[in-house]
Amino acid sequence: MASEQLPLVPDLLHAVPMQRIDFEQTRFAINLAFAGGVSGGLFSDALEKATIAPSTWAPTAFAGDLFLQRFVAQCFKIQIGKVSPTSVNGHLLRLLAQPPDDSEVVGFRRFILAELVQSAQCRASLESLYLDIARLRGLFESTGAMRIWDANRRKLDILQTFKQIIDTMADAFETASSGLRRLSEFGSLIRSSEPYRALADLIGYDAELATMNLRLSIGADGRIRNFQIAAIRENTDNAFVNPVWRRWLAKLELFARGYRLSESEVMARLVDSVFSGLELPFVALVQCFGDLEFYLGALGFRDRAQGAGLAVCLPDFVGEDDARTLHGLFNPLLLMSGVVPVPCDLDFEGHSSTMLITGPNSGGKTRLLQSLGLAQLLAQGGVFIPARAGRVRWASGLIASLIEETKADQMEGRLGMELVRIRALFESLPPGAMVILDELCSGTNPSEGEQIFELVVSMLNRLRPQAFITTHFLTFAARLEQSGKISGLGFLQVELDPQRRPTYQFTAGVARTSLAAHTAERLGVTGEQLLLLIEQNVHKHHALRQVRN
Repeated sequence: MASEQLPLVPDLLHAVPMQRIDFEQTRFAINLAFAGGVSGGLFSDALEKATIAPSTWAPTAFAGDLFLQRFVAQCFKIQIGKVSPTSVNGHLLRLLAQPPDDSEVVGFRRFILAELVQSAQCRASLESLYLDIARLRGLFESTGAMRIWDANRRKLDILQTFKQIIDTMADAFETASSGLRRLSEFGSLIRSSEPYRALADLIGYDAELATMNLRLSIGADGRIRNFQIAAIRENTDNAFVNPVWRRWLAKLELFARGYRLSESEVMARLVDSVFSGLELPFVALVQCFGDLEFYLGALGFRDRAQGAGLAVCLPDFVGEDDARTLHGLFNPLLLMSGVVPVPCDLDFEGHSSTMLITGPNSGGKTRLLQSLGLAQLLAQGGVFIPARAGRVRWASGLIASLIEETKADQMEGRLGMELVRIRALFESLPPGAMVILDELCSGTNPSEGEQIFELVVSMLNRLRPQAFITTHFLTFAARLEQSGKISGLGFLQVELDPQRRPTYQFTAGVARTSLAAHTAERLGVTGEQLLLLIEQNVHKHHALRQVRN
């Protein structure tokens, strides 16, 4: 480009385009990679350091409990036909873990995804563009099948792939109505520049230096008996093709000055000269590559869900006092583990800010909490949520506490650690955030735990969060439901079938039993089952002693 600043960056993630990668550092890395073919992970280095839109969400408060890294690696995996390209998962993880504050950014992303879903041609063009940039990445980084030992051939392949990318951008997205149109604007801008015209001439020169007409004589046995060159026509319309006399004159002039340049050296200088005028567009493609992965990863998640008979959607956002719904909600963490989850329907009244969830162990309570957290996270990231329909409220952040790990250096017992967990919650909880807590106050006796539990729920209400808390304090939860003394408190219970087995659905109310005996029987912990194990161990022990004696 003639200017040292790129007039337009095809940012597909933000309503107002942002230059998010370090252009100078990436430009330097691209030059080194073009010259030598060793980039040291050019694309991943640039993208994993890229800035993102401002966010109030702190990933440390929920990413581990929601297994977000595994979710990105497995559920957001890009699949194009039979090709599974290597994604920059670190960049995708940062984008999803820190959803933007600006609702316009969320709407911008949703509009792009909606167009990709509605237009198969648009999606196919985006996938083709992504594969071309992935090929460009492979050529720069000289990985796998992209390793080419002829330096000039490799550089020409890079330039030819770049030209194909620019042409696809300019032509394939010209009629796009969403932010994808930025690709066309960027491609058209580059294609109208002088460096691009030099690139086109160079590619044409490499592809067709001259046209040769041959006359072949073929015998009855199909073998060539004779051939003659009828005519040779040089491609004189190309700016890089000089007449024969001028090429010889240039060689004589260089020879007289003491230069000895081979044809490959001349080509190398031409290639480097063309590349130097296109450095900034090359850098812009690195950022664009990360943007494409975001949308193709979201489409990959949608495809995997549909393949399992599940539906996803772009939910509606509602006000603070409006009712919320999640219909067909499922846990994608089960999906990536090879288990087809059972979707459920949830409806929350507008005034319900805290939901207490009760029911038996293995009834799906913890899985429900994970589903709710992931649905909120994905909704505010502007991508599909694991539900066929949804109406969600905007949250200022997310705090999840589902996994309690015992640490070797912890100074407190279970009660102390639970109190530390509660203290940490209120230290970092902003108004209007989402809170998901599993088994609050389970580490102490019921009488003391209930007092702490009621205190926590009462204090949470002051911050108007969207809180979802599971508990086995069934009698206590029933009293809270009957008294109604804490406003904004709602109740959900695991639904049971006639055989008292969980259906993985949830209905209003408080569970009457945790089905501990039923669970114990299912897992083999009844008196009879334990006695049988003891007898087996005793018999085995006696048998071993007899063998030794």
